[in-house]
Amino acid sequence: MWRAEPGRAPGCSRETAATAARLLLLLMLVLLPAVQPSKRFLRSAGPKHDNLKIVGSVVFPVKVYVKLNHHSPRILCLTNHLRNLELIDPIFQWTGPGGGLSSKNSSVQISPSGTLILRRFNQSGVYTCSIVYKLTAMQPVEHLIIKYLIYAYSDPKNYYEFTARYHTAPCNSSENAHFEQALLQILSKLVAELSCEVTLIKSECHHVKMQRGGLQNENFFTFSVTSLDRENHRLCQQRDCDAFYRLTKAKHLIERFFKQQVEIIRKSSELLLPKIYYIEGTLQMVWVDRCYPGYGMNAQMHPECPECCVVCSPGSYNPSNGNHCLQCDRSLIYGATKC
Repeated sequence: MWRAEPGRAPGCSRETAATAARLLLLLMLVLLPAVQPSKRFLRSAGPKHDNLKIVGSVVFPVKVYVKLNHHSPRILCLTNHLRNLELIDPIFQWTGPGGGLSSKNSSVQISPSGTLILRRFNQSGVYTCSIVYKLTAMQPVEHLIIKYLIYAYSDPKNYYEFTARYHTAPCNSSENAHFEQALLQILSKLVAELSCEVTLIKSECHHVKMQRGGLQNENFFTFSVTSLDRENHRLCQQRDCDAFYRLTKAKHLIERFFKQQVEIIRKSSELLLPKIYYIEGTLQMVWVDRCYPGYGMNAQMHPECPECCVVCSPGSYNPSNGNHCLQCDRSLIYGATKC
């Protein structure tokens, strides 16, 4: 890794250094058209599973996973055995975590045959269906209780986090703040066509003692690249709509951007180095999965949805953007964010 020693070359004025810094910013801006994608990638609404039907059991509660603020599949007030029978005068009654359910509630739809659909689902818990029926007109009434455990889940918040180091002006210099703002604008523009967003997580200036050398000022940047979850009426190719695909494209553009900075610095090495420049080899990018507060991944408890961020059950909580729900005996609700 090549770095310049701190200080100025003999005979170099402050004006010359400032001019070089402005030249670097200009070169960085010139790079943008070469690495921007040629088309916009926007998300379109995925297919809805309107025909999916969930059948219950009298042996154990059936687990159902419904995406947060989406509609549930059709949940039947029947077992596999009852589905194949003719039922006389059946009466269905659903109850949820908040009490009895009725189609009078805009978030609940119950068909005459007892099928339940939960709209804009956000209330996890035990849902119970009571069915009273006869198999023949002459037989006595039979009564069954069918329970479902219905969990809200959300997709993980996926993003790339990347760090980079720059040789910089003295830590108290206002030039650093101006450069930081310009760099963020460049990176944001770079990935905007992919419907991605760059956020500055932190920026820290440090004095670094070089190997067999003196001190130099370095700025340690940490950024995140996230995909914007947009609904759009325009249809797009499935791969182009996928957040992971767009983030991967954004990653490649950012890596190329920093690589081109190195090439420019190498070509201008015979001239005066600018005061602020990227330090070759310091770019690091990592893939991050995070669940929202109150949600977590648990492949053992939810093997049907191992990569989902499922709402934390009573007895657990997730206070921040971690990946797992933490144990808390005092937590009595679903989706707890504190113990």
